[in-house]
Amino acid sequence: MDGKLRIKISIADRVYPLTVEPAQEEGLRSASKKIDTMIKQFEENYAVRDKQDVLAMCALQFASQVEQKQIDNAIDGEETIERIKKLNSLLDQYLEK
Repeated sequence: MDGKLRIKISIADRVYPLTVEPAQEEGLRSASKKIDTMIKQFEENYAVRDKQDVLAMCALQFASQVEQKQIDNAIDGEETIERIKKLNSLLDQYLEK
């Protein structure tokens, strides 16, 4: 098994056996807990017909968070590049003197 762990993750009252790298275990367990917490919140706050609807909403929530972070990072990256260009310009002006 090359140092991999066999773990069981519970999501929405179902158990999923997984074989993972040791470094992944904590993240997977944390993600499982977050999903179950989100499921409970959706079930308490909305009229939900079945688990599939709740799981779809959880997937959408997590995916939108990832997408928003990528958008935010792209914007931050562009701002950083602009600042570096301005600094380079100022340095060029200074060195030309």
